[in-house]
Amino acid sequence: MIERPILGISMGDPFGNGPEITVKALNSRAVYERCKPLIVGDRAAMEYALAVSAKVNGIHLKLHVVASPEEGLYEYGTIDLIDLGYLKDSDIPNTLAKDKPEPFRLGPTKLGGEASFQYVVKVIELAMANKVDATVTNAFSKEAINMAGHHYSGHTEVYADYTHTKRYAMMLAHEDLRVVHVSTHVSLRQACDRVKKARVLDCIHMANDAMKAIGIANPKIGVAGLNPHCGENGMFGTEEVEEIQPAIDAALAEGINIPEKKPTPPDTVFSKALGGWYDIVVVMYHDQGHIPLKVKGFVYNKAEQHWDAVAGINATLGLPIVRVSVDHGTGYGHAGDGHANELSLINAMELAILYGKNRR
Repeated sequence: MIERPILGISMGDPFGNGPEITVKALNSRAVYERCKPLIVGDRAAMEYALAVSAKVNGIHLKLHVVASPEEGLYEYGTIDLIDLGYLKDSDIPNTLAKDKPEPFRLGPTKLGGEASFQYVVKVIELAMANKVDATVTNAFSKEAINMAGHHYSGHTEVYADYTHTKRYAMMLAHEDLRVVHVSTHVSLRQACDRVKKARVLDCIHMANDAMKAIGIANPKIGVAGLNPHCGENGMFGTEEVEEIQPAIDAALAEGINIPEKKPTPPDTVFSKALGGWYDIVVVMYHDQGHIPLKVKGFVYNKAEQHWDAVAGINATLGLPIVRVSVDHGTGYGHAGDGHANELSLINAMELAILYGKNRR
């Protein structure tokens, strides 16, 4: 029997939804039967989230502060925390005296940016030292970390820098719909310029490896086109002919399974993926992949005016360590009121457990 993998989980922005969804996600015996979750964050924020969760959700858990993973109890009912000590109790607005706790509504702050950035750096360090088997990240604010002087466009770039990785890609997944991005946080104009044979082929390789790592022996890979109708043989753009098809041909020559053997029009590739044609799709830019994943995973209840589901995960491929993340933002407008949705974090932990076991 494989020992439960240790998951290093960054708390996210202390003024966002990370502390609350962490408490909700860890209110599960099943989680502790499958892994050893270790939170990296701040005691003040986690204690407040525990108090809010007790008052609003009826969740009653304890906090156990540790200095290293070896000191963790990893028992249901107790949350193990490495406290980095960036916040004081007075930094957390207290609304518990009210009948219903209210959102903090602080938005991006320099303090929140610095703290959340350092939580991520710490989980990376633990993974690189083989102290944890996988890392999971709650949301931080790109604006806040830049306010604190850390000029990155997201978690993916932080992980790449701190692990000295040059070849990497973002994967989004919800259930059996998975996408890998050729480019992410750049302008649409720049994204078109980044559709090059070498990068597309790299992403095909990483997509293939990622699927094998979760137990799919011969992954089926779809490759989206960039232009409408895949360019109609150059009428609407030449990227498919000049860059994407040559990458596909090279991958096919290596024995990688691309069933259609050519780019698939972006307006049909995701319907085909949902129908089982592909295990994963290589997409050409940020919104081409994010929109279908969030249409599927984010479900808003119009009648009751709340989110029934905020599901899906974000993983970074090509790293020497495992990184999986929630696929949503900090939720500043609701953070602190006890109503944050933990489903995406649960999804992220499930995939991290799978990858963590395989890595071990």
